[in-house]
Amino acid sequence: MTTMTDASLREFKMPDVGEGLTEAEILKWYVQPGDTVTDGQVVCEVETAKAAVELPIPYDGVVRELRFPEGTTVDVGTPIIAVDVAGGAPAAEAPAPAETVPAPAASAEEPKQEGRKPVLVGYGVAESSTRRRPRKTAPPAAEDTRHAATALQGELNGHTRGTRPLAKPPVRKLAKDLGVDLATVTPSGPDGIITREDVHAAVASAPATAPEAPAVPAAAQAPAPVVSYESGRETRIPVKGVRKATAQAMVGSAFTAPHVTEFVTVDVTRTMKLIEELKQDKDLQGLRVNPLLLIAKALLVAIKRNPDINASWDEANQEIVRKHYVNLGIAAATPRGLIVPNIKDAHDKTLPQLAEALGELVATAREGKTSPAAMQGGTVTITNVGVFGVDTGTPILNPGESAILAVGAIKLQPWVHKGKVKPRQVTTLALSFDHRLVDGELGSKVLADVAAILEQPKRLITWA
Repeated sequence: MTTMTDASLREFKMPDVGEGLTEAEILKWYVQPGDTVTDGQVVCEVETAKAAVELPIPYDGVVRELRFPEGTTVDVGTPIIAVDVAGGAPAAEAPAPAETVPAPAASAEEPKQEGRKPVLVGYGVAESSTRRRPRKTAPPAAEDTRHAATALQGELNGHTRGTRPLAKPPVRKLAKDLGVDLATVTPSGPDGIITREDVHAAVASAPATAPEAPAVPAAAQAPAPVVSYESGRETRIPVKGVRKATAQAMVGSAFTAPHVTEFVTVDVTRTMKLIEELKQDKDLQGLRVNPLLLIAKALLVAIKRNPDINASWDEANQEIVRKHYVNLGIAAATPRGLIVPNIKDAHDKTLPQLAEALGELVATAREGKTSPAAMQGGTVTITNVGVFGVDTGTPILNPGESAILAVGAIKLQPWVHKGKVKPRQVTTLALSFDHRLVDGELGSKVLADVAAILEQPKRLITWA
């Protein structure tokens, strides 16, 4: 292998591609050891709890080492790729990513990345290539002593040489959960160590009458592989990325903010007629004009009339923080899970501008290209459960927000209109709010204002 000097080696570390994120998963490598890279070239795709992002390398050189394989979750600040900036000949033997050993850390400071923005990409990961974070299996360099100590402790806890099959504690736990006897498993790891893949291979080759794996609470399980797997009559799917972040946020919100939800059923026939008229307006040609657009505008007008609803609770300082701007969140279901990007300064936008922003938000979310910044700083949210044919729901607040409006399906229903029962377009709205800073009167006023605008949309002109 070509010899590298400390002066020519650069280690590119996992950056914080979001706001305060601590880790990211490597979804895909676009380069391999021996490849030549140039400044700004995308070398890998990673996924955080908020978005999928492509990472560009900040210098020219030849790839010498990929520190982690695809599917590995890596802490922010950890070197993930080593590049020889001297541009020497490609290595004769490129180490396999899954079993590589970190090279000595470079003494030279790596170039700054100030001003660089991550290139956003869609979500997707090949199931056949995903694995969890591996332990180092060879003697580490001086700066990696901590990793070596962790791996050694895992070995001491996991087995005693010569008396039991060699496997680390998480692998033993996995085997136990799946009902696999490690003594019957053929090891493929270094020094005869049984890996997770060996355990899954044993499950796949077992007879159909093999004992069914016992059910184990999810919270008690060892870290699972990235891909889902079936065991008996169950399928276990690792909770990670957006779904994991959403679950944590919702639990925190539900058990921190005292939620109150109010409902109102509204005749939106006039709003639906106005939508059809707006679709013909030349100022809105080519833009998304739908019920969500007018509902969003109605909520913005209601917030303008009742500004105290647009606030947050500061627990540390015991203060209510009223926001003089509205970053309007729109809940979006994507292949990666539920995300809530927001339209910055939505209160200042005209109807055509709001329509354009909504269209861009939805299109970006569906393509899996929503940036972490787009999901930061929301002040109030709309969730449109009506697109699934649901009448309404009791939405949970986004952390840091005081209100969220759920919109139900718009249906043709019998309705008393001008003293007679007629078929009308009707929907049900639900407003959840934080009762620490929003009392029943304020919440009711906001919901009533939204309903009144949707029933008589001409109020958009008189109230805006």
